[in-house]
Amino acid sequence: MSPAAVPAAEPLDEAMRALAEPRRRAILRLVAHDELAAGEIAAAFEVTRTAVSQHLTVLRNAGLLSERREGTRRLYRARPEGLSGLREFLDEMWSSALDGARRLVEADRADRDRAEGGRP
Repeated sequence: MSPAAVPAAEPLDEAMRALAEPRRRAILRLVAHDELAAGEIAAAFEVTRTAVSQHLTVLRNAGLLSERREGTRRLYRARPEGLSGLREFLDEMWSSALDGARRLVEADRADRDRAEGGRP
């Protein structure tokens, strides 16, 4: 694929950068199945609420979290669709790797067959 044909990867890059930090991955796991208040999320970590708030902002800006206000509370939940670009990227990489492995196995099998007496 030529560089001009490569699609813009900004949302993918933003999601990957957000997930590069272990604490953000832990936050995402916390809110994967349950909506939690910012304070509940912060209570799970030994860092300041400000630090957790910054992590939540990065995850939300990357499209990985949704935020809902309920009175004075902010509730967070994972957005599985926010991972769709990353999932597609990994699926493409995995598919390419499997295709390459298949070609290597087929070439190796053909070489062995030829060495064993000319069988195709």
